[in-house]
Amino acid sequence: MKVLDVAMGAEIGSFDLPGGALNTALSPDAEHVVATGPMGYAVWRRSDGRTTVRESGAWSAAAAWADGTRVAVASGRRALVLDTDGQELWRTEPAASTVTDLAWMRQGRRLAVAAYGAVRCHERHTEKPVATYPYVGSHLALAVAPTGRWICSGNQDASIHIWRTRDGGELTMSGYPEKVSRLAFDDTGFWLAADGAPDVTVWDFSGKGPEGTAPRSLRCHETVTALAWRPGAGGHLASGGADGTVALWHATAGRPQARLRPARELDGTGAAVAALAWAGSHLLAVAWRDGRIRTYGVPSRTAL
Repeated sequence: MKVLDVAMGAEIGSFDLPGGALNTALSPDAEHVVATGPMGYAVWRRSDGRTTVRESGAWSAAAAWADGTRVAVASGRRALVLDTDGQELWRTEPAASTVTDLAWMRQGRRLAVAAYGAVRCHERHTEKPVATYPYVGSHLALAVAPTGRWICSGNQDASIHIWRTRDGGELTMSGYPEKVSRLAFDDTGFWLAADGAPDVTVWDFSGKGPEGTAPRSLRCHETVTALAWRPGAGGHLASGGADGTVALWHATAGRPQARLRPARELDGTGAAVAALAWAGSHLLAVAWRDGRIRTYGVPSRTAL
């Protein structure tokens, strides 16, 4: 794997992960990268290029940073919390099946772990869960509102399941034509973007939440392959598709059931978009599955 300077595109480091990578996560201070894959995980340190590789033989699907000092990685049926040297600080008890996604809550004081049949929440250094949110099915993606009010899972059964953390209230949004494998809350926690259809769906979680409402639909791609909210509260979303297109949206404009068109489309390569990432609010990095990477300058929040 290569680590690039986002502004110049120059390589600033590289490391190997046996078996390849399924997920990467950059620390908030941009000083460390964690990569997870089918054979284990690796932690890379920018200051000296040191790489700590753990070939556990366990499927490691996801990683999530709590802050600049702690990162959670999925490792088989457990979640492990590591320091920046890759040393284990604590671990959860085994889940019923392989951990598929992770998310931090309460400013890094609680960890949500998704596996078949439930999302389980662990306090720091607590092996057993302190809260369990059951749902019979395979969770593919996990998103927690920054407010901590909502936990959402995207599922193999083509649905989004939602738990209200205050009282455990539940809601399922079903009827997607495909499995839901990408979910993303914006910084306010009021808007959730999801794949699972040719359109990106954007649900309104303000007020009492999305129950009884319809989403906004963003029409551009044949199949959605990447989602990334612009940092801040402007309601701007970037999306990528299997046809290589990249679109920028005023994603919270219009009324429920509105079908929106992109505010701007970016030139692609023809290969499927593999990942999107914002560097601040004015630079968007795009990676395609043919190995090409580009960065795009994006205008101010009032215009795309």
